[in-house]
Amino acid sequence: MPPTPPHSLPVLLALRGATKSFGGVRALRGVDFELQAGEVHALLGENGAGKSTLIKIITGAHQPDGGEIVVAGKSFHGLTPTLAQQLGIACIYQQPALFPDLTVEENIGLRLEPAGMFRRINWTGRRQRATELLHRVGASLAPDAEVRALSMPEQQLVEIACAVGAGARIVVMDEPTASLTQREQQQLFAVVRELRAGGVGVIYISHRLEEIAALADRVTVLRDGSSVGTHAVKSLDEATMIKLMVGREVAQLYPPAESLPGETILTVRNLGCISSGVKRVSFDVKRGEIFGIAGLVGAGRTELARVLFGTTPADSGEILLDGKPVKIHSPGDAIALGIAYVPEDRRRHGVILEMPIEQNMTMAIHPRVFPATWLRFGREHSLALDFIRDLAVKCSGPDAPGGSLSGGNQQKVSLARWLATKPKLLILDEPTQGVDVGAKSEIHKIIRRLAKEGLAVIMISSDLPEVLGMSDRIGVMREGTMTTLLPGGSTAPFVMAAALGQSGGKDA
Repeated sequence: MPPTPPHSLPVLLALRGATKSFGGVRALRGVDFELQAGEVHALLGENGAGKSTLIKIITGAHQPDGGEIVVAGKSFHGLTPTLAQQLGIACIYQQPALFPDLTVEENIGLRLEPAGMFRRINWTGRRQRATELLHRVGASLAPDAEVRALSMPEQQLVEIACAVGAGARIVVMDEPTASLTQREQQQLFAVVRELRAGGVGVIYISHRLEEIAALADRVTVLRDGSSVGTHAVKSLDEATMIKLMVGREVAQLYPPAESLPGETILTVRNLGCISSGVKRVSFDVKRGEIFGIAGLVGAGRTELARVLFGTTPADSGEILLDGKPVKIHSPGDAIALGIAYVPEDRRRHGVILEMPIEQNMTMAIHPRVFPATWLRFGREHSLALDFIRDLAVKCSGPDAPGGSLSGGNQQKVSLARWLATKPKLLILDEPTQGVDVGAKSEIHKIIRRLAKEGLAVIMISSDLPEVLGMSDRIGVMREGTMTTLLPGGSTAPFVMAAALGQSGGKDA
């Protein structure tokens, strides 16, 4: 059993010896877990460690093969989603499950009011209740606001309001800050602390170790489906957490550059796109260089990448490749010129989850693999095997569906698709977002190796330590333009000052 800390609080939830298998794969191997009232208990582990399976057992989405679930002193061999809700268990997912075409108060009402075909709705009471719940979670939202008009953090606050209104005593938060700005993260942390102060137990899942250190009371670490221990967060540093997660030291999370940049591949001068808000952007990228782009959310980093790739073509300025002016009106133009783009959102624009790995990897070179409608499945299979080996993709084979992979391995498949085009310039937008520390280290090594082989890389990241650790040079964006160019080795305060529009750095 996990150790009980001093001054222990009432136990809201306990899993004892939980096991779960899918076919021949053991997802959980006798896991013990305990959540107390008024604590934030972090659940930490690499992708595939068993976190999602454990959460699905707690919320009733999966039935355990063995073990016991104890909620408020009552023992169960398994839960259903309805029973879990009745027992006061709620889950706030990274992507809120709200109805976008309904208002905030209608979404809250649907969650909390009894169902009935002929039930009369008390519209005044519904609005008053929604207003009160929104106030309790610190959300300054209009109850009649349509959900589709809300930002992601605002939608998460609506989900939390639903959980509070339902009287939830156990709240699960699964990667809740993945798409939030720093200010929005602090707002969410304040809500979590309010829940804790009210005696709610919060299970908090995040790959961001600094969040866990700042917010959690205890942490349980899973590795390969087993619990490797529960600890007070204040007794651990980041290096120890990483070692517990991966079973080894990750000594070189940001591998050093192994070669000097060569000649200039890309030159951008006064580039602009009115529709995307990009304006007067100038910089260049050399062969074998990793050019990092930093900036706050909304600074125009992704918009710039989409302009360079032709998704939203530039309407002013100049782009030169190998010193020659080029026009990029579409992604097809960009690919033909040797530009590849791995987008931020893997699920929407990266890996097609239902499609086999080999088809995902060869999608961008389909005419080359299947020329003149000839079906060359052996060629496709061979190419996929090469990339699986080269990028160390952990999978059962090239015919496995993309959705069967962990986040880190999905990112490798997305990367393989564009490396197959043999680009001279690779644009990476949030290349390690949502992947665990072990996979992050592997992806960083791949990026460094590609640069050493002569590929020019533009890397956009909201993870400032990643930008600082991986970049040979850094461009800082603010309000749609690149305001500052900084050398590799610049400090975090210097980069943040430039992102906030304060003095520092060299004007671009």
